[in-house]
Amino acid sequence: MNKTVEKLKEEFLAVLPPTAFFFVALHIVGLVRALTTQGTGLPVMSSAQIALAALIIGKAVLLADLWPAINRFPQKPLMYNIVWKTVIYYLVASFIHYLERLYDFGKEAGGIVAGNQKLLATIVWPHFTAIQIVLLVIIFNYCVIRELGRAIGEERLLRMFFRQPAGEVLAGHEKAGGPASHAARR
Repeated sequence: MNKTVEKLKEEFLAVLPPTAFFFVALHIVGLVRALTTQGTGLPVMSSAQIALAALIIGKAVLLADLWPAINRFPQKPLMYNIVWKTVIYYLVASFIHYLERLYDFGKEAGGIVAGNQKLLATIVWPHFTAIQIVLLVIIFNYCVIRELGRAIGEERLLRMFFRQPAGEVLAGHEKAGGPASHAARR
């Protein structure tokens, strides 16, 4: 029983950061969607739906991270893995976004096939595309933060963002051989 509780705790702590990030991010997407579809009669996502989607994406991120090819470019600059992971996470998130719409239309039409036909016939493509662009930017930012954490260490990243004043971070960077210390040596 104790091993089960430990495993559940470990799983919860692993899924918490991406889920929290996407919970906030998807609320932004939901707000954008609500503002762009105001007056059209299209349904607005509830906070519970957003929480479920964030949990699904958080779990999808963890599952994608188990895929051996996820860190495909370990010997290249960070941008390679950032772009690669952004594409993978974006495809998963887009699929989830489409399934959310399909679920709504499927309930309304009385089945998945009929719902898909109705969805494709009535979707407002500019609105859908706008949401997808916002989602892409959010996922890209997630990947940048995540890869920086992997490269410099999560503890150091957290310290830099939440615990240490910016002046101390810059002073520590100069001592560690950052650009300012190189300029001082010239």
